[in-house]
Amino acid sequence: MKLKKGDTVIIRRGKDKGKTGKVEKVFPKLGKLVVNGVNVYKKHVKPREGQKGGIIEITKPLPAAHTQIVCSACNKPTRVGYQVTKTSKERICKKCGVGLDTKKGKKK
Repeated sequence: MKLKKGDTVIIRRGKDKGKTGKVEKVFPKLGKLVVNGVNVYKKHVKPREGQKGGIIEITKPLPAAHTQIVCSACNKPTRVGYQVTKTSKERICKKCGVGLDTKKGKKK
């Protein structure tokens, strides 16, 4: 999976189309991820010992195929590419060629 925790993504399909958020958790085997403030549902909870009941909001995972990473340098949704050197493998933006894992990024 090309997405990691902390990446900023934009939603491309579904009820939250067009929203952006940070990735909170990734499930690579399922191909899903949890994005902060996206795909939020309400759940009715019965009161139990020591806990109150009521309606709570939970964030459900959504398919990674419905999201696209936003490049921090060009601020556009893009695909992820890799630049392989002898010592490392770095994720890069396919549109501008800047590294996605570095703060400032460096050109290809």
